[in-house]
Amino acid sequence: MSKNNNSNIIAIITMIFLFGMISFVTNLAAPIGNIWKMQPGIEGSNFWGMMGNMMNFLAYAIMGIPAGNLLKKKGYKFTAEAALLVGLVGVFVQYLSGVVGVGATIGSLPANFFVYLLGAFICGFAVCMLNTVVNPMLKILGGKRSNQYIQIGGSFNSLMGTLTPMLVGAMIGELVKGKSQISDVNTLLFMAMGVFALAFVILLFVPIEDPEQTKGDTAAANPLKYRHFILGAIAIFVYVGVEVGIPGTLNFYLSDAESGAGLDPAKAASIAGFVAGTYWFLMLVGRLISSAISGKVSSRTQLTCVSTVAVILIVLAIFMGNSAMVSMPVFTGKGFGMVAVPIAALLLVLCGLCTSVMWGTIFDLAVDGLGSATERASGIFMAMVVGGGIVPLVQNALADAIGYLPSYWVLAACVAFILYFAAFGSKYKKA
Repeated sequence: MSKNNNSNIIAIITMIFLFGMISFVTNLAAPIGNIWKMQPGIEGSNFWGMMGNMMNFLAYAIMGIPAGNLLKKKGYKFTAEAALLVGLVGVFVQYLSGVVGVGATIGSLPANFFVYLLGAFICGFAVCMLNTVVNPMLKILGGKRSNQYIQIGGSFNSLMGTLTPMLVGAMIGELVKGKSQISDVNTLLFMAMGVFALAFVILLFVPIEDPEQTKGDTAAANPLKYRHFILGAIAIFVYVGVEVGIPGTLNFYLSDAESGAGLDPAKAASIAGFVAGTYWFLMLVGRLISSAISGKVSSRTQLTCVSTVAVILIVLAIFMGNSAMVSMPVFTGKGFGMVAVPIAALLLVLCGLCTSVMWGTIFDLAVDGLGSATERASGIFMAMVVGGGIVPLVQNALADAIGYLPSYWVLAACVAFILYFAAFGSKYKKA
């Protein structure tokens, strides 16, 4: 299939749009967790507040490999359409959590909380399937420019990630125990359902052909025969945990009146949403920069540089903490405004520039040379994305025990492994 025909262009644009859908759904979980933390029976637990995020990513562990198999048997278009329908159902179930079981309890927890977790779990299946489609398709269609296309898709992904926590924070307003409810964000849930339905209809009329593998491809069908892929899969596991854990825990930290962050409780949830959104905005900036330089700067060089800087920023944030308040510009959706936050928050937000390029560069390095095993490798990659649920959950269990900022040692260790993969583990060799 020619890399320059109109079908390819339409397919690439469609995959980039689906990249944004992945972020829109995924980034609902952490800020909505602030609402559940206010419910009787949960009582401010960061562990339970992050459980919706965990359920979203747990679906990857179950669906990752089956999604890769579905892609191979049914093709890219069928898999994407199925994913959009599953996503529509998942968001609808989240909406039902504001209607079904309200006021009832299961054990000590609100009954409707379990309805919400089911919806988050179903949404996880959807975004897993979408991820399985977009990454290998851009890799194959892009050829030598594959990382550039992945970074452009990642830029749109970051744009949606920027807007989602801001919208949730604005809709929540002031967090009030027993009064803040999931129904406060119904408008956003309706928007999500509408976008899924619209995307499904559009995709019905978009001609997407399954990319053909290069003739004479002799690569082994099992990607686990390659050491660099195995290490890359581990790197993806910890990376997604870092990407989600930094802004998710930061949102909890700034929203919590007892965290020492020093924000006005009446505005804390809104400010936290804007700060977390700014992290995603910087990911957008970083991916745009990477997409512009990827033809000249290798994935290995980019990943080595950003992981080194990220480790430094996280460690500085842990040690500097609440020692000083600084004014930082936050992206409000319309422009920038200045807010006073602990210096740790500023340092953690800056990590967005570093994490921005990690997904694309890790994926590009890990599947290098796999040939016909790329689709199966993508399914394994999707299973490893469960790290986005496990790592933040472990981090927030520690946050309950030892505090928000010390819990970031978990993420510092994760980034250190990514640095090892970039510098040494990504070199092509069989296991």
